Amino acid sequence: MHLHEHSAAEIQVVELIGGIVPFLLLIFVYLISVYYTNQSYKTWPLYRILCWILGLLSIAVSLIGPIADRAHTNFNAHMYTHLLLGMLGPLFIAFAAPTTLLLRTLPTNYARLVSKFLKSTYVRTVSHPITASLLNMGGLWLLYTTDLYSAMHDSKLLYLLIHIHVFLAGYLFTISLLYIDPTAHRTSFTMRATVLVLAMAGHGILSKWIYAHPPAGIKINDAQQGGMTMYYGGDLIDLVMVIALCYQYFRNKQTMVEKSIVR
Repeated sequence: MHLHEHSAAEIQVVELIGGIVPFLLLIFVYLISVYYTNQSYKTWPLYRILCWILGLLSIAVSLIGPIADRAHTNFNAHMYTHLLLGMLGPLFIAFAAPTTLLLRTLPTNYARLVSKFLKSTYVRTVSHPITASLLNMGGLWLLYTTDLYSAMHDSKLLYLLIHIHVFLAGYLFTISLLYIDPTAHRTSFTMRATVLVLAMAGHGILSKWIYAHPPAGIKINDAQQGGMTMYYGGDLIDLVMVIALCYQYFRNKQTMVEKSIVR
């Protein structure tokens, strides 16, 4: 029995290390890219490096370690992973401007190919605020108002696909509203602000729905705790997005005024 427990602990350590390695590699690649491009371009802001590390840390905590393990049996812990993977992590990654760094790092020919892809109809469609919002919020409503949540814990493949979707949809939603990386298909501030307000309302309504209507297999007390975590935690992260969106708007207005004065 003791040997069995010892072996199980060793397996957990190996799995934890194996899960951490990809994130360490991503940090290493980012830092190498910054070092390489700083020799030819303007010095890369330190806060972007910090955002990249914090973003990957948020994602890692949601997927591996004690919180991620507890999320399989504790709905409130699951909601913390939802906030980290689908909201906070994508927000930090967006602030890290990975596309800009990629374009700075790649040889000119490859950078042009990436730019061409970013200008494609496909990217224009999925990166539109309305489309991105539907992919993000629609996926969450589908997950928590159907049997998909309980089915996710019975299938490793489904579990993986849903978590990939949660992050990608959250990231796509974030960059559709906040223009940090180069964006060929821009929409108005009014459009983005409206979508953000509606998405915030949708997220709040869903959290209240979960509070009153637990997903399949979740006890009412657990659902209430998870619903409150989703509601208040989501509001805090959304507040950061509101501030960032308004800051970009007023900064652009100020730039336009300064240019008109110079003319």
